[in-house]
Amino acid sequence: VWDELVLAGHEFRSAMTQSLRKSGGVSRFIARRVFEETLDVRLGHALGYLFEEVAENEDGGIRPTYDLSVPENVTYVAGGFVSHNTIGLMMDCDTTGVEPDLALVKFKKLVGGGSMQIVNQTVPRALRNLGYQPEQVEAVVAHIAEHGHVVDAPSLKREHYPVFDCAMGERTIAPMGHVRMMAAIQPFISGAISKTVNMPESATVADIEEIHYQGWKLGLKALAIYRDNCKVGQPLSVAKSSSSTTEASASVESTTPTAVAHGPVRKRLPKRRPSQTISFSVGGAEGYLTASSYPDDGLGEIFLKLGKQGSTLAGVMDAFSVAVSVALQYGVPLDTYVEKFMNMRFEPAGMTDDPDIRMANSMVDYIFRRLALDFLPYEQRADLGIFTAAERTAQVNGDPLPSEVDLVGLASSAPLTESADSTVKSGEFQREPVPEPHELGSSTELLELIQGKAADAPLCFTCGTKMRPAGSCYVCEGCGSTSGCS
Repeated sequence: VWDELVLAGHEFRSAMTQSLRKSGGVSRFIARRVFEETLDVRLGHALGYLFEEVAENEDGGIRPTYDLSVPENVTYVAGGFVSHNTIGLMMDCDTTGVEPDLALVKFKKLVGGGSMQIVNQTVPRALRNLGYQPEQVEAVVAHIAEHGHVVDAPSLKREHYPVFDCAMGERTIAPMGHVRMMAAIQPFISGAISKTVNMPESATVADIEEIHYQGWKLGLKALAIYRDNCKVGQPLSVAKSSSSTTEASASVESTTPTAVAHGPVRKRLPKRRPSQTISFSVGGAEGYLTASSYPDDGLGEIFLKLGKQGSTLAGVMDAFSVAVSVALQYGVPLDTYVEKFMNMRFEPAGMTDDPDIRMANSMVDYIFRRLALDFLPYEQRADLGIFTAAERTAQVNGDPLPSEVDLVGLASSAPLTESADSTVKSGEFQREPVPEPHELGSSTELLELIQGKAADAPLCFTCGTKMRPAGSCYVCEGCGSTSGCS
């Protein structure tokens, strides 16, 4: 067939012969030029310019598909077109197919963190093909590496700027340029084109609607749009945003109301404040605890003196005191600290010289038990299992504490909230209002109420219930077993 169409002496005879010998076919460019000269029907069918005459045009009813070009109505994709920018790294090229490069200098996010700078490798070859000298090529490449674009590059002609236009950056290809390029290759493939139309971050809904409309008019089978920075984790990004993007983001920021963050306010202690200093000994290690309170009641700061000046223990306790004091002044409740640090175990630990706290698991355990006895009311201490010696004696003797007795007064070191005159009137005790039952807000609170709040309390070996502290031992409230002290 080709011998009939391309006779000897034709300008494409040599190229056609070499193409047939190497690949067994002829390029589409030669076939199109030969068809323009001969208008041969066979060549027209091969190029897809001519179609067979329709034998009949009758409605065949409702069918799953409606593709007249496939026998027996079987759908398939004869060929597709994949064009990606990111897979070019695996293929040792800047980009593939009709996909333009994202930018001459771009950054790729790595899976393990960080980023990698990628510079276009075809710029020097393009400059050499345009006729630039080696020293001029080096100057342009250095300018691109520094600025990320070719604008104002030394020795580069302005008419050559469009050669280096990219999808994003300083000089970008218009979105319709992507659409027209896809429309140029769509007639030659039966499937869709896996290529995105890159649009700037300032693109509006009307701009995207127009792109879809133009793609439909040009006969595209599929069209995907990607707006710059529309994802939280964008794999590829340009080194420097365009001026239009910067102006658009600046205008958006100027119109967006600024959100005001409301944080806790620090309530500082006055210059003169009531304080108390306690000397204690835990496991043979001596120390001093100074606790300062607000004039209107409430702990405000603590100071701890442990070990010799300059030792590691003294420095750690000084820093710990400052952290707790600042948190207390910002509103952290004392009972939260007591619940978290109570029953912590580390040396030094053991016997103490405090009659209310005979055993301590650690320095921190003793300090916050002592603060709880001094500054927390009886109800909160009872929930935490912290009692004074007098309160424990009353429990051992089996004497129930009457509700009309001021329970806070039993704590020898706790400040009295009411005077005796206001408590006792006409030889009778003034009955305090009965507190409302505690409402449980979650399953965690219910579990703490049933099993106790001791963080290091072991599980009962008999029934598996969490035990509660009882002096220096633990007791199970489910079956009555103990940890071995009784």
